[in-house]
Amino acid sequence: MIDLHVHSTFSDGSRTPAELVSEAVAAGLTALAVTDHDTMAGVPELVGAAGGTGVRPVPGVELSVAHEHGPLHLLGYFMEPGDELNAALERIRRGREERNLAIVDRLVALGAPVTWEEVLAIAGGDLVGRPHFAMALVARGHVPTKDDAFARYLARGRPAYVERFRYPAAGAIGILRRARGAAVLAHPGLLRCEGRHLKELVAELAAAGLAGIEAWHSRHTAVQVRRLRRLAALHGLVATGGSDYHGAMSPGIRIGRGFGSLAVPDDVVDALLALR
Repeated sequence: MIDLHVHSTFSDGSRTPAELVSEAVAAGLTALAVTDHDTMAGVPELVGAAGGTGVRPVPGVELSVAHEHGPLHLLGYFMEPGDELNAALERIRRGREERNLAIVDRLVALGAPVTWEEVLAIAGGDLVGRPHFAMALVARGHVPTKDDAFARYLARGRPAYVERFRYPAAGAIGILRRARGAAVLAHPGLLRCEGRHLKELVAELAAAGLAGIEAWHSRHTAVQVRRLRRLAALHGLVATGGSDYHGAMSPGIRIGRGFGSLAVPDDVVDALLALR
């Protein structure tokens, strides 16, 4: 059993990569990918902590990319650091920083002020996302819960939402491929894109070099898993999976098991490697 979608303190998770490895060992996992948002900074710690544990470390990243259907998430695996990949991740991070400062200004104007210093302290690292703003809003007493923070201020279409820089989906796949990585469409069951539109999307991304589809995910139903596995097979893609575990940030989700029934086959890792 493996988990190819986990987040650490290097993005919006509450566990360090080393702590994630310890949890993976306790869960009996044979492979673990840390797929932090827009950064691979946690990969060295993952690799070091996994040594001698029996858990195979998989270098990963999760990118938010642009598409006509709306933002999509791509998971990248096994990339080798290089100038193009490093520059792309830096451009994405810079766009995130510009967006975050704009959110601070929006919240002040809306009468729900938080300071950048407060949000940064909650994040505990360089990468700050909307979940950290949500926690700051709760801490300030502006809203009772994180869900309320998104519903009232931070979700797409709400008054404090600010768009950020994203690479086009096909361009991002190309960047990952040129870094000798395998690109996977993350949690397609959560997209506002179903039936024929999802089939067309996957066909388009497969033509651009997509390697896999995340069929198993904590929030996918059994029916969705079966459909996504068939869709992957139709295009010669690998059906992958992961829990999308964020530690304390994802209540009820367990590493490797999701809400209890997730079970991603061990052979997925080698299948991805074969498509690099």
